[in-house]
Amino acid sequence: MPHKYTNRLIHETSPYLQQHAHNPVEWYPWGEEAFVRARAEKKPILLSIGYSACHWCHVMEHESFENEEIAKLMNELFINMKVDREERPDLDEVYMNAVQMLTGRGGWPMTVFLTPEGKPFYGGTYFPSEDRYGVPGFPKVLRAVAQAYKERPEEVEKSIEQILSGLNHVANFQESQRPFSLETIGQSAEQLSQAYDPEYGGLGRAPKFPNAGVFELFLRQYRHSKDRRFLEMVTHTLTKMAEGGIYDHLGGGFHRYSAILRAKTSSIRF
Repeated sequence: MPHKYTNRLIHETSPYLQQHAHNPVEWYPWGEEAFVRARAEKKPILLSIGYSACHWCHVMEHESFENEEIAKLMNELFINMKVDREERPDLDEVYMNAVQMLTGRGGWPMTVFLTPEGKPFYGGTYFPSEDRYGVPGFPKVLRAVAQAYKERPEEVEKSIEQILSGLNHVANFQESQRPFSLETIGQSAEQLSQAYDPEYGGLGRAPKFPNAGVFELFLRQYRHSKDRRFLEMVTHTLTKMAEGGIYDHLGGGFHRYSAILRAKTSSIRF
């Protein structure tokens, strides 16, 4: 059965990009062709970065990139580019740093809005196709970003300056040879503990992933302070993980995702 749509990704070798070759979105691979068109049409660029094994990349594709109405909106307002992070880890690192500066968090699929020169001014990760989980729907984000780019260029330029300044700071960062002070460890652990979920364990709301680094920090703080709160946050989280769907109750071990994915991600907890 012939495909209704075929875009420029059909000529790419990446399996991830090939996967999107029949979306109704007019995807471009990373390259000068897309930037030339963006400059000619004075449109911002929507850059989407993901990889084949990413569950939420597949969800966003199904909900938004295969949706003809959303794709039409993307094509009207933006020049759209798709990147496989496993093929271009260099691009992924740069734009992931930008998204983390903007939102305080990162992940995939990564959605970044760029000027025709490739400068990021707004971004995020997974956007649902409609308002959900306290996150605005993708069509609403598309319209708002396009409007801001067109009508409030001074705000866009200010955002770009802040992001580029932060990226330059990261690029020039020098690793310290001094160990962390106990005071710094304690302050960091205390701040992170504010996001702890006392009912289900872990940090923040669902969907969420086990964060080994944070809980290692909690254990380190417990060792120094003997404050049992930090030990209990770790043991409670591990217990909930062992009782939940990411634990393989037959073969043992933990998966990154729940064994049974519910219709709503808010039901995925550990």
